[in-house]
Amino acid sequence: MAILDSIKTSADVKKLAPNQLPLLAHEIRNKIIEVTSINGGHVSPNLGVVELSIALHRVFNTPKDKIIFDVSHQCYTHKLLTGRNSEKFTNLRKDGGYSGFCNIFESEHDAFGAGHAGTAISAALGIATARDLSGTDENVIAVVGDGVLTCGVTFEGLNNIAEHTKKMIVILNDNEMSIAKNVGAIAKYLNEILTHPTYNKLHKDMESFLKKVPGGETIKKLASKAMGETKDFFLPSSIFENFGMRYLGPIDGHNIQLLEQYLNFCKMSDEPIFLHVVTKKGLGLNAAQKNPEKFHGASPYDKETGEGTEFNDKTIPTYQDAMGKTLVKIAERDHRVLGITAAMASGTGLSHLKKALPKQFFDVGIAEEHATVFAAGLSTQGYKPVTAIYSTFMQRAVDCAMHDICLQKLPSVFCMDRAGLSPQDGATHHGLFDISMLRCLPNAIVMQPANEDELADMLFTSVESKKPCFIRYPRGKAEGVPMKDFPELIEIGKSEEIIAPSGDIVIWALGTMLKEALAIAAKIESETKFKVGVVNAKFVKPLDEELLRKHVENNKLIVSIEDHVVSGGFGSYISEFMHRNSLNKPLEIIGWPDEFIHHGSNVDSIRARYGLDNESIKNRILQRASSIKKSFSLF
Repeated sequence: MAILDSIKTSADVKKLAPNQLPLLAHEIRNKIIEVTSINGGHVSPNLGVVELSIALHRVFNTPKDKIIFDVSHQCYTHKLLTGRNSEKFTNLRKDGGYSGFCNIFESEHDAFGAGHAGTAISAALGIATARDLSGTDENVIAVVGDGVLTCGVTFEGLNNIAEHTKKMIVILNDNEMSIAKNVGAIAKYLNEILTHPTYNKLHKDMESFLKKVPGGETIKKLASKAMGETKDFFLPSSIFENFGMRYLGPIDGHNIQLLEQYLNFCKMSDEPIFLHVVTKKGLGLNAAQKNPEKFHGASPYDKETGEGTEFNDKTIPTYQDAMGKTLVKIAERDHRVLGITAAMASGTGLSHLKKALPKQFFDVGIAEEHATVFAAGLSTQGYKPVTAIYSTFMQRAVDCAMHDICLQKLPSVFCMDRAGLSPQDGATHHGLFDISMLRCLPNAIVMQPANEDELADMLFTSVESKKPCFIRYPRGKAEGVPMKDFPELIEIGKSEEIIAPSGDIVIWALGTMLKEALAIAAKIESETKFKVGVVNAKFVKPLDEELLRKHVENNKLIVSIEDHVVSGGFGSYISEFMHRNSLNKPLEIIGWPDEFIHHGSNVDSIRARYGLDNESIKNRILQRASSIKKSFSLF
């Protein structure tokens, strides 16, 4: 029987003999590789924290003790050690399977849910402060990656730890990567600690000494203090000690025995501890170690070669690549065009600009708010910044978009990919709320292309508009529409009739829902006597009010379709226009319900689950048409 199969609860981990732990770690890595090679997932981050997760569960007692993983994309081992080594783990990130992140609704061992960076320290401090107020004694541990130290929220939390609690542990899992290679002063600072030869020799000598000296366990606190003081002869005083925390490390994050020793010391400490652990991202899978960025969030892959196994027609670009390559063309003609990413160069397509025109490319780390205000500053000086941020991460920068961009009418472009569903990642990553948050901002222009060529035109138009512009589009493969050699300017606020309406039903489709609308329209016309017009809306704001008014006045049912929540979305904007102008016609708004959408195997399965597949939408439109059939001349 495999050791992993004997782990039913986290208590079982503590029963294992030390010589069994390397085999357990090996089995866990094999399990993670087996599942992610079929399902996709966060491969590199999880393979890097196997030993750390084992040590945490041998020293601490969840769910009483609280382990909070930042982002929590590195929680697979934690799940396997807390009673979730089951068929649901085999179906990880798929219909009926476990989430790829920590989820407080999934297990009592998940102390805090996450999916975005920078929340762990603040959440842990809140939990620790609540413990102190309640007079209980549970341990609180925040596990953060080094990339998170580029995130402002992290430093807001660090700034308050010593002020609010005397007992809390922050573990820095330092693998020198967030998603892409880390940037900025903090990354350089950590590298200085890791590479300083004198400090590291002293550190290793001290560890060796403690293992040999009788009673060495009892002098760990003294040793820690001595190490801190010795380190300061050679390096600037630890930034973390200046936050009022005792800094320990760096230590080997793949040595379970050493990790346990340090964690036990942290557990006994009566002051906040910052433990610096060094790990190797992707350990156990050669392809992931060689290319940790590719395997940060991977699609299904071959275990032996690391090559993707999903069908990928190389003749059809992804939306991200279409945007990135178009931006290079535009930036080559105008040196004032700049690209900005928040640690997502590859994921957003800006890696093309980074390679072609590195002086016009900026990576600011996991700092969406800073990226937005940084862009605002650039635009005041005549530059044309294009900031690429996932729709789900743009949420963090909405205040800056309002206060620093739109209020001042600054020309700045935001490319928001992952708009719509990010199916296997789930609620934290679905881009279903950006329209609601952005269309209420005065001076904002919000748009969505129906295909990659239209995306290129929108990008060029936005750059030349001298206005705040937001372009949303989905992840993954585009539509296969031929792209022009160079994009063209389009008229802002103008929609396009794809099928002219004939007085019955007209569907206003936003973005990639156009192809669904065309299929639905064809099906309705083949099954009924209704004639269905279809509009490629293109712009959420400004609406094409002239065309919309014409359609409302001359047709019997207006339908809006969007890949977004209905609350405050595109259809809601149409409804407001109709109400404001006393246009009393039936309107059917089709989009996602007012709830967080769970993960699933793919887009189609989730749409079917919520009655948003084409057949269900067709039936819904026909049901609404039937309810008003007396107003149709066809009856």
